[in-house]
Amino acid sequence: MDPMCPSECIYNLIPSDLKEPPQPPRYISIFKATVKDGMQKTKTAMKTMGSAKVEVPSPKDFLKKHSKEKTLPPIKMFDQNVPKKPAVPLRTDHPVMGIQSEKKFINTNAADVVMGVTKKPKPIYVDKRTGDKHDLEPSGLAPKYINKKDYEEYDRYIQENLKKVAMKRVSDEEREAILQGLKKNWEEVHKEFQSLSVFIDSIP
Repeated sequence: MDPMCPSECIYNLIPSDLKEPPQPPRYISIFKATVKDGMQKTKTAMKTMGSAKVEVPSPKDFLKKHSKEKTLPPIKMFDQNVPKKPAVPLRTDHPVMGIQSEKKFINTNAADVVMGVTKKPKPIYVDKRTGDKHDLEPSGLAPKYINKKDYEEYDRYIQENLKKVAMKRVSDEEREAILQGLKKNWEEVHKEFQSLSVFIDSIP
């Protein structure tokens, strides 16, 4: 019963059926087919007892004692007389002082920045709305073979071969002569065919 209308309302004399809202569509993952194929491949590989192409171990190659222990490197003799570090400077040794460079590092760095070539960004492409980035070069989308230096030679070679294989264009006079010759040959063959005798064999 509708709570908005009172009990004496004439609209409540006939009970109304409550319509349930439709259920939302069932969620189906876009990776369902990929996962299904992967599971099918793994199931097919495990149908036999072990892999089909695995070599059977030989009875002579049995597990021996201490065969899996790690071997240590050979022992090196320690010599105390060999110095490992450079000698400590003496008290009488003095470092060289007063050496100054005439190079202007600020100007040099500024000139390198101004005259330097800007680094080109790595070409990428995005295949989804979420922004998944991939390298453009191994994808096959970039025409790197067309941009090669010797591509013109290959293109010229292909065009020359196509011209050699291509059919010759016939003029109107040659076309008309060929058609007349074909018609004449057809008439002769058709006349010989019509001149053949006909045998009618009746079944006794």
